[in-house]
Amino acid sequence: MSKPVLEVLNGRAVNTPPVWMMRQAGRYLPEYQAVRTRAGSFLDLCFNPELAAEVTLQPIRRFGLDAAILFSDILVIPHALGQTVTFSAGEGPLLTPLADRAAIEGLRGTVDDAVLAPVYETIRRVKTELPPAVTFLGFCGAPWTVATYMIAGRGTASQAPARLFAYREPDAFAALIDILVENSITYLARQIEAGVDAVQLFDTWAGVLPPEEFARWCVEPTRRIVEGVRARHPGARIIGFPRGAGTQLAGFIDAVAVDAVSVDWSTDRAFVRQAIQPRVAVQGNLDPLALLAGGAALDRSVAAILRDFGGGRFIFNLGHGILPETPIAHVERMLARVRGG
Repeated sequence: MSKPVLEVLNGRAVNTPPVWMMRQAGRYLPEYQAVRTRAGSFLDLCFNPELAAEVTLQPIRRFGLDAAILFSDILVIPHALGQTVTFSAGEGPLLTPLADRAAIEGLRGTVDDAVLAPVYETIRRVKTELPPAVTFLGFCGAPWTVATYMIAGRGTASQAPARLFAYREPDAFAALIDILVENSITYLARQIEAGVDAVQLFDTWAGVLPPEEFARWCVEPTRRIVEGVRARHPGARIIGFPRGAGTQLAGFIDAVAVDAVSVDWSTDRAFVRQAIQPRVAVQGNLDPLALLAGGAALDRSVAAILRDFGGGRFIFNLGHGILPETPIAHVERMLARVRGG
C-alpha cells in the first residue's frame, strides 16, 4: 500500500494532499494528558518507549492522519551530550547555560548512546503498530536552534544570547555547531535504521538570523547533516524547516538537497508557489492561530492554502506546532476541508 506523504517526498503530487500536524501528539489531546500524568517528567515520557509510542500513535488513531511523528524533543541531543536539561511547567526547557568556550569544551564530543537508546526502541514499537499507509517521521533540531537553547539555557524572544555569542566567539560557536552536526547525523541515521520512513530538521529560530549568519549557521550545518545522513542511507527522505526564512528559502534549497521544505504561516505563498514548489515539495503553512480560531477564518485559510499549493507536490500542515488550547473539533473541521468534506 502506498504512503501519500512518502509519495510526495518521492517527487509525486497526489490528488488529495496528505496531512499531518507538527506537535500533533500533545497537550490538546485528553488521552495525551492522561499519559503525561502517568509518566512523571516530560523527559521521563520522552525516554519511556511504551508511553512515548502510545502518544505517538494517539493522533493517528483519533484523526487518521497521513504521518506519525516520533514523540521526543529537540533537546535530547544536549541531554545526551551531558548538558543538564529539565522542563518546568509553564516555563519550557531549562538548561545549564554554556557561558564560554570552556563550557563547550566540557561537553562530551559524542552522545551517550545509552541515553538515546529508548528513542530507537520507541521507533521500533511504533513501527509495528502503524497502519500501512501512514508515513513514520523521525526528527531532530537543526544545530543553530539547538545551540540557541544550549547557550542561553532557555528560549528567549530573539535568541539574543546565542547571536551575541556567535558574533563575539565565532570559533567557539563553530565548535559547538560541529559537535551538533556530527551527532545529529548519527542520531538521524539511527532513527532511520530503527524504522522511520523520513526525517525532518527543525530550525525553529532560523528566521532571527541576518543573511550572512543564516548562510553560516543555518544553511551550511543543515547541508552537512543532509549529506552525512545520505552518506549512510543514500535513499533517505529529508524535510527541512528553516522557520522564518522567507525569501531566503530559495538559497536554502540551492544549497541543501532536501526533498521538501516546510514553510511557516508568514511566508508569502505566491513566492513559494513560483520559486520553491517547482523544485521541491512544500509542506505547510496554516497559522496555528487560525486553527485555534476555527469557523470561517479557518475555512478561508485552508481554502487559500489548497488553492495555492494543492496543484503541486504538497503536504498540508501547520506553519508551526498546534497550540495546546486548540479544540479537537477545529482539527476535525480542518481535516474535513483538506480532504474535501
